[in-house]
Amino acid sequence: MLKEALLPIFSYLPQVKSPSYRVPFKEKLKWTGVILILYFILSQIPLFGLSPTAVDQFSQLRAVMAGSFGSIITLGIGPIVSASIILQLLVGGKILNLDLSQHDDKAFFQGTQKLLAVIFTLFEGGVLVLTGSLSASTPSLVWVMILQITIGGILIIFLDEVISKWGFGSGVGLFIVAGVSSQIVTGSLNPLSSPTSPGVPSGAIPQFLYLLTTSQPDFSLLIPIIALVAVFLVVVYAESMRVEIPLSFGGVKGARGKYPLKFIYASNMPVILTSALLLNVQLFAALFQKLGFPILGTVSNGRAISGVAYYLTTPYGLSSLLTNPLQVAIYGVVFIASCVLFAWLWVELSNIGPKAVAKQLHGMGMQIPGFRSSRTQFERLLKKYIPAITVLGGAFVGLLAFGADLTGALGGGTGVLLTVGIVYKLYEEIAQEQLMDMHPMLRKFLGD
Repeated sequence: MLKEALLPIFSYLPQVKSPSYRVPFKEKLKWTGVILILYFILSQIPLFGLSPTAVDQFSQLRAVMAGSFGSIITLGIGPIVSASIILQLLVGGKILNLDLSQHDDKAFFQGTQKLLAVIFTLFEGGVLVLTGSLSASTPSLVWVMILQITIGGILIIFLDEVISKWGFGSGVGLFIVAGVSSQIVTGSLNPLSSPTSPGVPSGAIPQFLYLLTTSQPDFSLLIPIIALVAVFLVVVYAESMRVEIPLSFGGVKGARGKYPLKFIYASNMPVILTSALLLNVQLFAALFQKLGFPILGTVSNGRAISGVAYYLTTPYGLSSLLTNPLQVAIYGVVFIASCVLFAWLWVELSNIGPKAVAKQLHGMGMQIPGFRSSRTQFERLLKKYIPAITVLGGAFVGLLAFGADLTGALGGGTGVLLTVGIVYKLYEEIAQEQLMDMHPMLRKFLGD
């Protein structure tokens, strides 16, 4: 019934045409570069009518949401991820009965996600402007600002779609990497004078060297950089951790291989989804307060100061452990638990659960050495590993992101964690594409 009602609407939604051929490596690289340049151009287009006194309520989640405050892409990937959260919960809870291994159901899922993303773009833009989080300089410009934000949000949706179909990885990941990387570069190397201290460089490294030459070294400036390096090394090590299941090729005697199950099995999606969930808590807190029902807490000057929204505000800096340990503890527990939940949902909805992987391996004619070629045998073995590493991996990335934020790492701890994971995965995808271009016969083996 729901499908029949929504399918006519999908036909009115503009969409990026899917390639009718296998997109070669150089063309994917070209489209990825073009979209990245367009993203940076959009981030430099300011919102007409924005008040100079506007405060970035979501500055702590800005890098993760890949938005640029004060520009037409202030919302970043927020609407896309919010739509994904709603759909994952509906499908995971069997409210929407979809089998994403089927083409029709997958197409319906993607169409619904795009429609919801457009709706969330209009909703989130409206809430930000009408609640004063993005205050207009004059009341007459309120709807003009909402229109600008909506246009920017919809452009991000379609840029993401172009990357997903014609480029490497996804637009969501690419935009996060772009935003965090720019923060890291400017935060560490910016030689321009600081607005608060004229004559003193803004970047941590130039500022440290400047103070060192004036015999006033401030070693605390290096803590965010050290934290950045530490998070980078931990994530790279965690990405290399895996369980390898021995395999043999049923049709080739003596041919053996291994199927790797990464420790961070659900990748970095649980952290992205959890961050978006927390952003929406802050958003709805401001909305309910504006309506006169502050059931999620009180917001003042763009910051939650009480209630649920306050306890789910990202803590930054180790000093938070001393100034407000209860808020840090509650936030940490909720953040890690949400990462575990979204890791489980992501595995189930992405067809990388035990049943789906067993079907794939059995269909490729593989078997476990010493056992008959049986799909049931594959599934029984995978059930010993995949649920465990899904929960442990989700908890690990949640704990790492939470701890990294407390260190105050450049780019935000969560942002650095996501960037390293996304770049690592992007590197693997690019390497595989290059390999297939060099050896076309591998395409059949890899199912491309």
